[in-house]
Amino acid sequence: EVQLVESGGKLVQPGGSLRLSCAASGFTFGNYAMTWVRRAPGKGLEWVSVINGGGGSTKYRDSVKGRFTISRDNAKNTLYLQMNSLKPEDTAVYYCAKWNRESYPEIKPDEHYANSAWYDLWGQGTQVTVSS
Repeated sequence: EVQLVESGGKLVQPGGSLRLSCAASGFTFGNYAMTWVRRAPGKGLEWVSVINGGGGSTKYRDSVKGRFTISRDNAKNTLYLQMNSLKPEDTAVYYCAKWNRESYPEIKPDEHYANSAWYDLWGQGTQVTVSS
């Protein structure tokens, strides 16, 4: 079955860390770029980070640069998002999404990485809540 399954979300205090995982199955994972996207309560989709199929190229939204790290293990068919120094404004449901290409394009403005039209497969999401 072709699917993406996220895990790792939970309640964490401000300043804390979490690592999200996205397990892929049913396709050749390393052939496709992947994105982490989030949706905060009452807001629209917001892209977080994107990585190419080989893992050598990444991009982050400004608000998470220096705090979040995207990575992938193609041997394990898994995408990761390491989140450090978490803030209440990081509270959201986090989704992984699959591109239909190995390399992500350069998109300006970068907010358009959240456009669902780029992606052909989504996970069900995992809830991250940052609160004291």
